[in-house]
Amino acid sequence: MNMKEQVEIRTLKEGRYVIIDDEPCIIKSISHSKPGKHGSAKARIDAVGIFDSQKRSIVSPVTTKVYAPIVERKSGQVLSIGQTTVQLMDLKDFSTVDVPITEDDKGKLEEGKEVAYLSSMGKSKMDIR
Repeated sequence: MNMKEQVEIRTLKEGRYVIIDDEPCIIKSISHSKPGKHGSAKARIDAVGIFDSQKRSIVSPVTTKVYAPIVERKSGQVLSIGQTTVQLMDLKDFSTVDVPITEDDKGKLEEGKEVAYLSSMGKSKMDIR
């Protein structure tokens, strides 16, 4: 299964995903600079890691190719709730996944309930709104 795709920086938009330092990130802002005398237009992308919430940014020409992670939004049924993870059964392929949870998430989870989660590059995260 393909975990990422190659895209040109100029095709990226806020709210889309990009890989910076091998970490899938969600784009918070993009600013473009005008081309200088000898250069090409540059873009500055500020993004936040989906799984580690760390801020990262890259600055490079708009024609540079970067990788965008394939982020899937999935549904799972809560099988069991642990201290730091919840075990979900994916409702499409019935595989089980352990997804890390925060103390906040715990109050919103119930065994047997259906929840949404994000999956990308072998990692998962709750998507509770």
